[in-house]
Parts: sequence; structure tokens; C-alpha cells
Amino acid sequence: MPRIAYVNGRYVAHADACVHIEDRGYQFADGVYEVCEVARGYIVDAERHLDRLARSLSELQMAWPMHRSTLEIVMAEVVRRNGVKNGLIYLQVTRGVASRDFLFPADTKPSLVITAKKIAPAVNAKKAEHGIKVITVPENRWDRVDIKTVGLLPNVLAKEKAKAAGAQEAWFVDADGNVKEGGSSNAWIVTKDGVLVTRPAEHGILRGITRTTLFEVAAKLGLKIEERGFSVAEAKAAREAFISSATTIAMPVVAIDGAPVANGHPGSVVLSLREAFFDVAEKRLA
Repeated sequence: MPRIAYVNGRYVAHADACVHIEDRGYQFADGVYEVCEVARGYIVDAERHLDRLARSLSELQMAWPMHRSTLEIVMAEVVRRNGVKNGLIYLQVTRGVASRDFLFPADTKPSLVITAKKIAPAVNAKKAEHGIKVITVPENRWDRVDIKTVGLLPNVLAKEKAKAAGAQEAWFVDADGNVKEGGSSNAWIVTKDGVLVTRPAEHGILRGITRTTLFEVAAKLGLKIEERGFSVAEAKAAREAFISSATTIAMPVVAIDGAPVANGHPGSVVLSLREAFFDVAEKRLA
């Protein structure tokens, strides 16, 4: 089945999908995006993802590309046309096409692109069996990382540095030596007492949707969560560490900057979170 993309009102072959060269997303990274997991034929946590999209659009004074309920229909249709039962759906909204000028253009219609792709559940399940490695990098991003914009060049460079070091993710570290978040994920540790710790999402990190749902999963499992900062040293000495995102759910971290976390193998807490996640998360039939 050939892949299909939705681009500004049309369903087109993925290979032929394109936007104008003066789209402000291309020229200024003047756009926002969301990524939702598709699992067992359901779009996971769609309501929360669209709520966050609404916030991102508002923070950038950008209009919705269409009514929210219509967008939900289009998202489901893109998933259906691509035959995705397990995978991801990506949607991106930019301020639209206008002559290149730093100032917001007047009366420009936002651009909307939606794509979906298949990912076999076994891929991430296999990765979780072994865990991933992370490296730490100094924070060098702009101050508004709480907005999910397409301006991701520092994240790209950080993840490329991780790849070169034989790792799969990079954690940004602030000037005080505390972990902020990953290049495309939120960061967590589990203390010796079994308490989950993650940095508060009020400022300085993105409020991950999977992160939010994991609070509910943890409550169901009787696990305690502390929202506070933690240092790189505390993370290396933790009982467990893991990342969360729509693409990974909860993924064990077994090494940080080359140093093993605990015994260097995935821990029971993060694996229990992975196991219970789908039953707790909001599910919308695609």
C-alpha cells in the first residue's frame, strides 16, 4: 500500500507531497507539531495531544488550520488510508505561505500537513528488552521549549552527538548540573526507595503527553512520583532511569555517559509502566 499524506486540503501520494518554498515553517521554523502513537488501531491520547496543540498555537498567536473536530476526522482518515494499526501519526501546522518577512503576515491561512507510518510493536519491545544509552549535553536551546515548535536544530545536533557516542538519546543539562529532558523525550529516574522522579513541567521542558499519562499509570500501580529536579550524578546512582515519549512510551535507560545505571539492565519499575500503559491511556478508534 503506497503511503498517503494530507497537505492543505488534499490527500496525496507521500512521494509527491510538498509545500510552497515560502512556507514560514520552512523559512523561519514558524510552526508547531504533534506526534501521536497509533496502537492496535487506536490513536493514543489524542485529546491531550490536541489540547497541547491548542496551547502551542495560542502561544505563537497562530490560528487553527481547521475546526478541531474536523482535524480529528482528517487524522483518523490519514491513519485509515495508510493502513496503520501500529505506528505514528505526525501533524504539523505552520503560519502559512507569505513573502519572506520577519513580521507576522496578515490574513495568511495556516498550512497543515499530516502523515502516518507503520512501526511494528516488536521493534520498540525489543529495544526495551535491552534498554538504551544516553549522553548528557549542555542546554543550548531557546527559553520556550514548553512550546512544541518545529525549531529543533539543537535537538538534532544533540541526538547526532549521541549517535556518534553509541547512544540513542541525549539529555540536556542546565547550568546547575540538573537534567532537563531529552532531545525528543522526557527524563525520569527511580530512586533506591522506588519513587519516580521527573522534572516539573512548569518551565524549561515540554509537558510530554506520555509523561502526563504515566502519572495515571503510576497511580494505578501504586507508585509514588516526585516532581523535582535531579542531577546527572543522582541519575547515575539511581535504581532505574528511563525516558518517555509517544514514540517510546517508557524506555529503560541502562547507561548514562558510559556509566551503567544500577546493574546495566532494564529495571522492573519501567517495564511495569510499559506493560500497563495502553490500558490506562485514552484510546480513540482510528
